[in-house]
Amino acid sequence: MLHLSLPLPEWARTSVGDSGIFAGDAEKMAFAIGLAHSNVEEGAGGPFGAAIFNRESGELVSVGVNLVVAGMNSVLHAEMVAIMAAEAKLGTYTLAARGRFELFSSCEPCAMCLGGILWSGVERLVCAAAADDARAIGFDEGPVYPESYRYLEERGIEIERGIMREEGKRVLELYRERGGILYNRR
Repeated sequence: MLHLSLPLPEWARTSVGDSGIFAGDAEKMAFAIGLAHSNVEEGAGGPFGAAIFNRESGELVSVGVNLVVAGMNSVLHAEMVAIMAAEAKLGTYTLAARGRFELFSSCEPCAMCLGGILWSGVERLVCAAAADDARAIGFDEGPVYPESYRYLEERGIEIERGIMREEGKRVLELYRERGGILYNRR
């Protein structure tokens, strides 16, 4: 049997246990953007961070950072890592079976991550930087259209975009300035 592991950096693993309860959207988003920033500062991966919280308690459930290059795996985007970690922690293939959860992402998700969010059982998505900000530094976010977000909303997922956009955008720009790898460039 094949077993895959998530090579989450030590600093990211310890952030889950140390974080506790988050009060509001700004605090949760600052945490997700902080994950992205630390990922760039530590040279651990791409400029993306995500976190899943329990909607009712504000408790941090899982974190994700971009691990595509470090993990040698094209699906290890921050959102996907956060989803996989939450499902593993809660012992389920759908978070909806274990409560009400929301995902905070330092940037609007790519096409793959939007699909993963749909199937994960997350009921709310909150984004900082825009997909256009990621494209501006050379990332290809795939076929994401206004209809993509509408599709998620029609299936009951609440979506908020542009929360702390400038802060999220600055992390992307820092990654570019440091010569970060654009691993999906065509």
